[in-house]
Amino acid sequence: MTSDFYRNIVIATDGSDNSKKAISYGIEIAKLSGATVHALYVVDTSSFSSIPMDAGWEAMYEILRKEGEKAIFEVKERGEASGVAVREVIWEGHPSTEIIDFAENNNADLIVMGTLGKTGLDRFLMGSVAEKVVRGSKVPVLVVRSEE
Repeated sequence: MTSDFYRNIVIATDGSDNSKKAISYGIEIAKLSGATVHALYVVDTSSFSSIPMDAGWEAMYEILRKEGEKAIFEVKERGEASGVAVREVIWEGHPSTEIIDFAENNNADLIVMGTLGKTGLDRFLMGSVAEKVVRGSKVPVLVVRSEE
């Protein structure tokens, strides 16, 4: 079965346990609609923008990039097991901005992502990538809450 409603689905992952539930939702929707999944991980370089590039920065960048490769590979494995085509994408920058930009510039029909479900002071202090994406995206967003 294919659908014209969902052709390109972005699954934004950070590699956390919480994002695994969102991956399941995204893969299932893609399977039912015949959509292609774009597994997106954003290396958060916004925290390092004021730090001069040196060996320490490069080492941290490599760690984050390897985490990203692992995170999107998990999406690819789960997609392949379900017969869903998965395109692996790693971008750099501020996660919420890059997720929105990627989705809007790649004809995405849906963004699927998880949230830690933080409330109160934690959310105020840390901000929420999912919340920023929901508020800023022109593309519909499915936010899958953690069970915590």
